[in-house]
Amino acid sequence: MNDSTPSSGNVFVDLGFSPEEAALMTMRAKLMTDLRDLLSERGWTQAQAAAALGVSQSRISDLVRGKWQQFSLDMLVTLAVRAGRRVQVELAPA
Repeated sequence: MNDSTPSSGNVFVDLGFSPEEAALMTMRAKLMTDLRDLLSERGWTQAQAAAALGVSQSRISDLVRGKWQQFSLDMLVTLAVRAGRRVQVELAPA
């Protein structure tokens, strides 16, 4: 017996979030992943990252530990820009 449900392609929708919330959460998750990868690529300690990005070390710790609830989309975009990244939003057909 197979009790599995096919995925919608978005884990947040599958968890019951509205499509709007799921879109925002997906963007936040992607930005957090990209920022963590960037910190790792640069070999920064949390203290170095905090100084470079203009936030506290505890904020960097939250980022590294994936505490997505602690970050708005605005804050993640701000951190990405401070890290020298260009952030784009792309609209695609649903």
